[in-house]
Amino acid sequence: MHWAKIGEAGFVGGMRFLLWAHRHLGDFPFRAALFIVMLWFFATRRLARRASLDYLRRLHRASGGTTPAPTRRNSFRHFMSFADTILDKFLAFSGELDTLPCHIEGREPLLSLMREKRGALLVTAHLGNPELCRRLHYSLPADCPLPRLTILVHTRHAEGFNRMLQRLDPTHAFDLMQVTSLTPATAMLLAERVAAGGFVVIAGDRIPVASAMPDNATLAVPFLGEAAYFPIGPYVLAAALGCPVYMLFSARRDTDFFVGLRPLAERVVLPRKERRAAIVPYLSAYVAALSEECRQNPLQWFNFFPFWQAPTP
Repeated sequence: MHWAKIGEAGFVGGMRFLLWAHRHLGDFPFRAALFIVMLWFFATRRLARRASLDYLRRLHRASGGTTPAPTRRNSFRHFMSFADTILDKFLAFSGELDTLPCHIEGREPLLSLMREKRGALLVTAHLGNPELCRRLHYSLPADCPLPRLTILVHTRHAEGFNRMLQRLDPTHAFDLMQVTSLTPATAMLLAERVAAGGFVVIAGDRIPVASAMPDNATLAVPFLGEAAYFPIGPYVLAAALGCPVYMLFSARRDTDFFVGLRPLAERVVLPRKERRAAIVPYLSAYVAALSEECRQNPLQWFNFFPFWQAPTP
């Protein structure tokens, strides 16, 4: 089953209410209500529950038993971690997390690019809270110009999220761009932004909406002990943009946040005749890094659908 057919559990109005409830009811009443809501979701979303247990089972085996066991209790903890992250997303954009400690690792190469007014592609994942890149964005040295971030999303609600983020932070330098597939027109627009020193952010762990067939939009590589399908779009886009590529991961550990940047390639080169074979080393490096992040933050990878199932049209 394709992830897009499952649908999102909440929309912009629900997220707006979530933020309102936290601000006006306080933390404890809000979390008590959130616990009840997530308990209902856990009881009624059988597909998501099975996907969570499947992920925990594979991760537990791949980690040699060092990560949480695949029990219903730990699966519910996985759901609750997702709920906490949803709240953190909007608290991050509203500035309410700006005072919490945030450890940023590996940002020096990006700072050099900013000083040279060069752009880059950041490949992230549905792990932790990628919106914490705001902290990277607003904690720059004085000699680094503030770059524009373009975040590529598959959701139909991108425009609504944009409007809500504008209300939360009128000065935010983010654009959410809805893309169901990477067309030449989209690549040209993004190339202009990168050439102007902007950064493009794209998730590397969900197959595209418009093309779910594994033979034209995905590649299967080992992930937590078994082959899983990952999109080739980020690497095709990177080759078209001709810019440096970094992996961006984030997570919350207790009350602290961690943002990690890892270089993937100074430039992705894909020969026309053997393009798919040339993508494998880049994709494998990304998946290896994602596997390590899952081991470090086992309850913060949020793909609640049959991830290891072959995609169908």
